[in-house]
Amino acid sequence: MPKIKEKEKAINLREEGYSYSEILKEIFVAKSTLSLWLRNVGLSKKQKQRLTEKKLMSMKRGWEARRDERIKITEKIKNKAKSDIKRISKRELWLMGIMLYWAEGAKEKKWNVSVNLKFSNSDPLIIKLYIKWLKKICLVSSKDIVYELYIHDTADWKKAKKYWSRIINIPSYELRIYFKHNKRKTKRGNIGSGYNGIIMVRVKKSVNLNRKVQGWIEAIYQHCGVV
Repeated sequence: MPKIKEKEKAINLREEGYSYSEILKEIFVAKSTLSLWLRNVGLSKKQKQRLTEKKLMSMKRGWEARRDERIKITEKIKNKAKSDIKRISKRELWLMGIMLYWAEGAKEKKWNVSVNLKFSNSDPLIIKLYIKWLKKICLVSSKDIVYELYIHDTADWKKAKKYWSRIINIPSYELRIYFKHNKRKTKRGNIGSGYNGIIMVRVKKSVNLNRKVQGWIEAIYQHCGVV
């Protein structure tokens, strides 16, 4: 008799749109037994919708919990890593700038032996660090630095120009702009409201300074034993 009452209760709950897991919290039977009891119980469209919504909500809570845990772990790792970096010395800034230029700067080639310092990047923090290196380490005057914005012609170049003039801290009219012409259909990921083009930082009459930087770069890879 008790099992009959449990079965009836399970059927009633199912007809009200309860999920198996919800019913098992009310009736303590094996899931296989519950499946046998409910195999012929149909659900209305509304009941199915409720179950789908509950399943999606449960999945969302799971995603949010995993996201929160990931954020927590990430912050813990980053904060520990930050403690490894103390005050940046002038020598360290010098080496950092050399490595930046090695990665992203224009170098002399056999077919082009007179190249000014030219550095391009889309990361505002990298650009600011490079400019600091130019002024503090290379003693380049602000009047000798030219800033050029390279951006796709389909992008909001006016917004980008304001953005970079604020980052670099110069009047927007001092920022030269050059357009990249592309097909309208593109698979590029650097589109949308977050796209602000690429900034080139060019130093006037800096051919010999570029050669000096090349010497620093060569000394680094020689002393590191990579050649």
